[in-house]
Amino acid sequence: MEKYNKLVRDKIPEYLSSKNIPYEERIANEEEYREELIKKLDEEIKEFIKDKNSEELADIIEVIESLKKFPEFSNVEEVRINKLNEKGGFEKRIILKGEK
Repeated sequence: MEKYNKLVRDKIPEYLSSKNIPYEERIANEEEYREELIKKLDEEIKEFIKDKNSEELADIIEVIESLKKFPEFSNVEEVRINKLNEKGGFEKRIILKGEK
């Protein structure tokens, strides 16, 4: 049996119960939740790099949306727009070659 101890989507316990799969559940405090979301982001990015599909990209976006609710990240959209205006986006597909 596979062991796990990680943040999961809200409806996963309901799904496990419907399949009679045993599990233990607890609610993370604010600090643990933030750290678990960051771990989840890393996990989802690795899965996206491996699988390169919309489902994995959607998982990344969902984690980011959750992180945006923390005060320290609440201005991320403003920062993104400022960077877009200052440095541009990635629409032109520019690849630079050089040395650091």
